[in-house]
Amino acid sequence: MASRQWDRPNIVFVLTDDQGAWALGCAGNSEVQTPNLDRLAATGIRFDSFFCASPVCSPARASILTGRIPSQHGVHDWLRKGNLKGERTPEGTGDDDREIEYLRGMTAYTDVLAAHGYVCGISGKWHMGDSVTPQKSFSYWHLFPYGGGNYHNALFIRHGRIERDPRYLTDVITEGGLQFLDAQADNNAPFYLSVHYTAPHSPWDRGQHPEDLVALYADCPFATCPEVPGGHPWQINSAPRGTGARRRELLSGYYAAITGVDRGVGQLLDKLREMGVLDNTLFIFSGDNGMNMGHHGIWGKGNGTFPLNMYDTSVKVPMIMSRPGHVSQGVVDETLLSAYDIMPTLLDYADVVAADPGTLPGRSFAQLLRGGPLPEREHVVVFDEYGPVRMIRSAEWKYVHRYPYGPNELYDLRRDPEETENLVDHPVLAARVAEMKAQLDDWFLRYSDPALDGTREAVTGKGQIDLAGTAGEGRRAYEADWWYIDDNGIRRDDRAILFGAILREEETER
Repeated sequence: MASRQWDRPNIVFVLTDDQGAWALGCAGNSEVQTPNLDRLAATGIRFDSFFCASPVCSPARASILTGRIPSQHGVHDWLRKGNLKGERTPEGTGDDDREIEYLRGMTAYTDVLAAHGYVCGISGKWHMGDSVTPQKSFSYWHLFPYGGGNYHNALFIRHGRIERDPRYLTDVITEGGLQFLDAQADNNAPFYLSVHYTAPHSPWDRGQHPEDLVALYADCPFATCPEVPGGHPWQINSAPRGTGARRRELLSGYYAAITGVDRGVGQLLDKLREMGVLDNTLFIFSGDNGMNMGHHGIWGKGNGTFPLNMYDTSVKVPMIMSRPGHVSQGVVDETLLSAYDIMPTLLDYADVVAADPGTLPGRSFAQLLRGGPLPEREHVVVFDEYGPVRMIRSAEWKYVHRYPYGPNELYDLRRDPEETENLVDHPVLAARVAEMKAQLDDWFLRYSDPALDGTREAVTGKGQIDLAGTAGEGRRAYEADWWYIDDNGIRRDDRAILFGAILREEETER
């Protein structure tokens, strides 16, 4: 097919779920097999200091799409409810009693692209509410309706129909992307395509992922996934984890899931090449949040612990951007960038203007894609939040503040890149703590919506079940089952780790 050139480039955005920035061959991991992604990085720019807006899927994805931080869009935790009514499933069962459009009234970059002539499609995970209803100007809506689940016999929404597909979910998502691209072959307009994989999110058990992919890791020592004796003291009880043979099973599944995504990326690139539009397509690969697979003794992401954590392994994500002949090749860029920078960057690169850009915290880095330097920025830092936990990070220092009680953290990243020594109480560093805390507060005061401020929300990492703020009746918006039964059959309360004596006093008062 002859090459077609538009005034504006096509955009394909591949997004994975729970893939650590460390889990790429081109990022220095010699164990995981990602040949297509490694080639993609060789033909473009790999951003080595890219951060999510929140270290859990739904708020991170909402921030990518809208350019807003969670305290502006109100999605503060993964969405436990509001995705798909149980009565709609083929079996007519499920615990969702309604569908909630969490991003109603908020402009997404796909809305702006569509208004400027782009045909927008999505295949894969949505997880931002009301999955059955096409939103944000997507005219092609090929969705897995939930946040995660089994990789075979999964529900899928196609052309408004809800059905089960027995095939491997990663391949089904890739197929949906390929079908959208096929439909653009004779379309006289630029296109935008999101391919949102659930992989490599759990489950990783044997039988979840194709045996040919799992077999690739039969002899892998998994030295890239640390074994920390005793684990992290804040590790939650519900995360998949294990030692010995169980650890090997889980890590083999995790790495196999990544290689499955890599295979899909290769198919998408081949299709673009076959269509003759590869050099006119900005191809983006990233992840929604980071992941610990033993790192720091944690299995999980930001909610792999309670209190919620902000380790780099939880908040750093892979980011590769490629467009042959237009974007510099084989570059590794160390600029501190965030997911809230994606919306202004894509709209800038596509030469369209976002509505009300002054209210958004992100700044375009499209100049890096064009081969130029970035304009001087107000702060050479990135920010992160997960409910009442907030982070400010520069190239040298990281400060984490937990509202209202702590514990807080300060790390010297040049001396301690693994974040092993918390210096927050070091008397010599009191001025640095105060300065970073003030900068953190000022930034969030500038951009947070008081009605949706995460520090006022009861976010636990166990899931969001309603709208935030008064629209969702405040604290009732979040899953509140803090307790669990430990391995000895004893009822435990995660909150005690954080609140200690304060919590016991509150329980006594009630």
